[in-house]
Amino acid sequence: MNYPAVVAIFRFEMARTFRTIMQSVISPVISTSLYFVVFGAAIGSRITEIDGVSYGAFIVPGLIMLSLLTQSLTNASFGIYFPKFTGTIYEILSAPISGMEIVLGYVGAAATKSVMLGLIILATATLFVDLRIEHPVWMIVFLLLTAITFALFGFIIGIWADGFEKLQVVPLLIVTPLAFLGGSFYSIRMLPEFWQNVSLLNPVVYLISGFRWAFYGTSDVSIGISLGMTLFFMIASLLVIAWIFRTGWRLKS
Repeated sequence: MNYPAVVAIFRFEMARTFRTIMQSVISPVISTSLYFVVFGAAIGSRITEIDGVSYGAFIVPGLIMLSLLTQSLTNASFGIYFPKFTGTIYEILSAPISGMEIVLGYVGAAATKSVMLGLIILATATLFVDLRIEHPVWMIVFLLLTAITFALFGFIIGIWADGFEKLQVVPLLIVTPLAFLGGSFYSIRMLPEFWQNVSLLNPVVYLISGFRWAFYGTSDVSIGISLGMTLFFMIASLLVIAWIFRTGWRLKS
């Protein structure tokens, strides 16, 4: 394992975050705070509790997960796409560093930034609502697994994209709508039976449900299924990345 190379990539990506702290940290926190204000005032006054949890507290795990998904994707996809765009990817590929080490550097940095942001949003949420975390260890587990999984997914998007526009297609047109429809702001048990079954086809439901269970001990699906689906997405992403490095597909484009 070429640890110095992994650390160099990791430190470079983390340094880029602190150079753009307004865009990377402050902007997502402000956006999430606005969600608290808008949804708390508009919907919270009509829905007092869900599963024994105040509505303001109920949406906290969903809001954290929404930011975690989008930021993990964006950080990882831009991190690997930018070297392709500037041509410095050839320096990385010619260096004595394996594909696994490249993934560790870029994905590790993207996941770390997303987890930091998730924890900042969690701290910010305490300013608006009273929170409790019944299973803190599982909360950290789901936070880490989700950040790593979607950072891996973002890495794949960064390799697939051949323009800056494509970097935004999946986060904006696919992931964000799935997060909104995946129970970020409501329990899918509040829906008619038909739409409950349709919602179970949404993979984000399992991520949000498991994360919410770690907070309040309540979930729309079994915690075992949520954990299994998260691990399945991670393994699938790793297999795709392994295939990319084995074939060199679009890595040098």
